[in-house]
Amino acid sequence: MRVVLAAGGTETALIDGISAAGATPELMAHTPPADAEIVVYGEPTASPVTPVSPNGCPTPAAITRAVREVVGFDLTVLDAGLPESTAAPTVSLEAAPGNDIRSAEAVPDATAIYDRAREFGASLPDDEILVGETIPGGTTTALGVLTALGEPSSVSSSLPTNPIERKHAVVDEALAASGLAVGECADQPLEAIRRVGDPVQAATMGVAAGALEAETSVTLAGGTQMVTVAAVLDHLGIDDELSLATTSFVADEQAGSLGEACFRLNCELIVTDPGFDDSDHVAMERYCAGEAKEGVAMGGALSLVPDGELPAVRDRLEVVCDRLGIEASGGEQLSSETDEGTTHGS
Repeated sequence: MRVVLAAGGTETALIDGISAAGATPELMAHTPPADAEIVVYGEPTASPVTPVSPNGCPTPAAITRAVREVVGFDLTVLDAGLPESTAAPTVSLEAAPGNDIRSAEAVPDATAIYDRAREFGASLPDDEILVGETIPGGTTTALGVLTALGEPSSVSSSLPTNPIERKHAVVDEALAASGLAVGECADQPLEAIRRVGDPVQAATMGVAAGALEAETSVTLAGGTQMVTVAAVLDHLGIDDELSLATTSFVADEQAGSLGEACFRLNCELIVTDPGFDDSDHVAMERYCAGEAKEGVAMGGALSLVPDGELPAVRDRLEVVCDRLGIEASGGEQLSSETDEGTTHGS
């Protein structure tokens, strides 16, 4: 099994009240590079931050890494507009970070990114792949694209309380700046990404499209951001069957809307409960309290864990957290720690 992780940035994450994925804008830009390094190496190696919330909730990259250490999987990281460099080996899609979606064009080269990613996806030798993402602000850009497509617009958040009203207000401003009406891009899904999306969306949908063309089985590894990718593919006329693997944290927050969206988009929904409520480690307690929920292919990675092996993943997560400097009972964290609520999408 190969996990393809698209990592990038968008200035949308800098909008006040949208994302807490960093103590400062400078630190926020290091979250995707650090996430990539954690999944590849087990800890940040060049990035100056360890993405952890003040409450002790680690980036989902820690969980994806724990799964990798228990069950193993191949990994490819795509540079889909990284705002800072990473020491993790990457495949470059020649993408720049996305602009604020309230500008006229959020991703001017969306079609070119999609085409390059599609070619890459078609070239993969694997029988099946998981496609995931790391991008702060990603649920707000997802809401923008869903709205431009005319799709029902429910998105998750890595914060315990989803600032959905603020996100809708930002999307309204974005549509006005782009001169778009709700649903106007239903027949031009790449235009939705160009106007109000982010480069990671173009990358993940491109990889999925190319892989499907090559008759590779594709699982979208994530929550509502990956639902958005499925929606864009559907509007593009790509109706091959997909799977979407996410966590119980997202499924519980979204109630029945996630299942309804997957049914409408011909996606098999796979939900994994990692059993974090069986642990008193601060990292797992914060997930159960509503922080993070998903990201960095976490739900997809957990879906690879055989029955009976989740306790081993929880044990390994404690090891990874110790490596990252996260104390089991909380306490002082690293001064450069970031988070969106902790450190991930918004």
